Amino acid sequence: MSNILPIFWFIPIASIIALCFAYYFFREMRKQSEGTDRMKEIALHVRKGAMAYLKQQYKVVIIVFIVLSLFFAFLAFGLGVQNKWVPFAFLTGGFFSGLAGYFGMKTATFASARTAFAASQSLNRGLKVAFRSGAVMGLVVVGLGLLDISIWYIILENFINDVTGAQKLVIITTTMLTFGMGASTQALFARVGGGIYTKAADVGADLVGKVEAGIPEDDPRNPATIADNVGDNVGDVAGMGADLYESYCGAILATAALGAAAFISFPEIQLKAVFAPMLIAAVGIILSIIGIFLVRTKEGASMKQLLGSLGLGVNVSAILIAGCTFGILYVLNIPNWFGLSFSVITGLLAGIIIGQSTEYYTSHSYKPTQRIAKSAETGPATVIISGIGVGMLSTLIPVLTIAVAIIISFLCATQFDVTNLISAANISKGLYGIGIAAVGMLSTLGITLATDAYGPIADNAGGNAEMSGLDPEVRKRTDALDALGNTTAATGKGFAIGSAALTALALLASYIEEIKIGLAHIGQSTIELANGTIRAVEEANIIDLMEYYQVTLMNPKVLIGMFIGSMMAFVFCGLTMNAVGRAAQKMVEEVRRQFREIVGIMEGKATPDYARCVAISTKGAQREMLLPSILAIAAPIITGLIFGVSGVMGLLVGGLSAGFVLAVFMANSGGAWDNAKKYIEEGNYGGKGSQNHKATVVGDTVGDPFKDTSGPSLNILIKLMSMVAIVMAGLTVAFSLL
Repeated sequence: MSNILPIFWFIPIASIIALCFAYYFFREMRKQSEGTDRMKEIALHVRKGAMAYLKQQYKVVIIVFIVLSLFFAFLAFGLGVQNKWVPFAFLTGGFFSGLAGYFGMKTATFASARTAFAASQSLNRGLKVAFRSGAVMGLVVVGLGLLDISIWYIILENFINDVTGAQKLVIITTTMLTFGMGASTQALFARVGGGIYTKAADVGADLVGKVEAGIPEDDPRNPATIADNVGDNVGDVAGMGADLYESYCGAILATAALGAAAFISFPEIQLKAVFAPMLIAAVGIILSIIGIFLVRTKEGASMKQLLGSLGLGVNVSAILIAGCTFGILYVLNIPNWFGLSFSVITGLLAGIIIGQSTEYYTSHSYKPTQRIAKSAETGPATVIISGIGVGMLSTLIPVLTIAVAIIISFLCATQFDVTNLISAANISKGLYGIGIAAVGMLSTLGITLATDAYGPIADNAGGNAEMSGLDPEVRKRTDALDALGNTTAATGKGFAIGSAALTALALLASYIEEIKIGLAHIGQSTIELANGTIRAVEEANIIDLMEYYQVTLMNPKVLIGMFIGSMMAFVFCGLTMNAVGRAAQKMVEEVRRQFREIVGIMEGKATPDYARCVAISTKGAQREMLLPSILAIAAPIITGLIFGVSGVMGLLVGGLSAGFVLAVFMANSGGAWDNAKKYIEEGNYGGKGSQNHKATVVGDTVGDPFKDTSGPSLNILIKLMSMVAIVMAGLTVAFSLL
């Protein structure tokens, strides 16, 4: 096992430590009291609904995975245009991604009532139960992610024997990339299906319950309220977990593949460059656990103090990983270790800046969201106009941050060699720098995902407190935790979108390396460049391949691909928005029917048919999630078969640029509308039940699919298209019409 250094074993050990702490936090949460019998009953309804949905979703996903695996097996064993490990890697990626979502959601459904009961004792106890339950999701994602990567590396190192030396490491890393497609596919189904489910229920509950019937949020008289609480778990916990599992693995694997390619002429350095992103992620796990233990607050804390409590844990972890990165790269003795360390820090800083920007535009502690609340004085139309405007403006800082992060991480990795910026050697090193910046941004995912998964747990706790008729003081505390959760969820979405942009860029570079493997599979050993030079495929660099396939802006195939990629972002959003609309219409009709036909609901004398609303959301989500998901998989395949490699490159660039900006806009608009409503519910501009409140409820309803369905799903779309392109590179090289 010459390609396994002793330091490698720290990677699987760190992943096992993460899983052990996840289990510890889960056990600690289960020891807490679930409260009164009524609280236990409501929690059980939500738990059963969530698990029933997940079971149904996995049935659909398993069928899709079987079909795709058979297709990949045909490409590998029938046509011989693909690595024979791909079908198996694809299946394990999907399995681990689904497993991460399942464990996270199981924890969240057990934690909500316990959080509500803990909040009845103190705000700090409520925060700790909710946050440490969210930490289970964070640690399960990073633990399973690194464990999967470690296992596959060991398997491929021992079983790939037809190539040796530096080329073997290139084959191993590009093969490992393909399990990212399994993770991406599962993540898209989880995000789209969960998003449709949760927002159909949420929109139905809000429009009929709050606006028409004038009853409070999470009122037990509302038939859709259980479905709404189930939706928080299937969309914001299982969906987000699968999404960030895929980003985390994708960033590490893409960077490893770029490292193998960049240092192919230096085998000793090559191996260390492959291990570097994995080791940074492994150390990040340990530091995330330290940060988790730092989160606590005092009774009566304000929103800024609560944000500060979570910020302390996240920022301490980030500062520690920044320092440790220098040590990791120094010990590995990688050339320009100092510059690469600053590439990692660039990614970390970019993540923090995007998070802070998202917080500013979506938290009701700041003016943008307060202005949306004020616009309610002139009705729902101005609320919607203000929210769209805030969302559009909010794209400025994240886009500029990613742009600056890309160029700085590139320059740091090339020792600021501006004169030879796009030489073959510098492009490979620079792209490795961008990839390792993405790893830096995601290195403390254990705690950043904990802050995100905390949100739906706190939201469900508030729902449980309301439906159980707990003391108003408890509801006040759960409302404070819920408002904090809205902001951390919005911040988490911003972070997920930013990491998706850097990861997709690293995957774009990895696609070129996969093209070389594809050429080898079809038996092509040389390429002829425009000047007549014959170059061996193994020796060809990125510039050679870009020239060979004419990937320039003057090539109409590239431009067509860019237009199709940009269009995909909008078509995908349109499909998912309309899916929510259709499912929500059925929910609205059902809630109205129950209010009309079940005598005694409004007086609290009759129990609504909660199960019927859960069933409507479940069926709607299963039916509606297939078309957008299949379209995302089909687009790169069809584009490659018609327009070839240059068309696919255009598609990925167009999808990344349009999808990133659109995702930021949608997530921030939705978050701002939601917290504008919360700001009024705290007693501003007339408070709950006022006309201003009803206007912001309409805004929040419009924002629901923005922030919880279409916006977050775009992260996965841009990465999934890249992953599909990578897996299908052999087919694209072998068969293309133009």
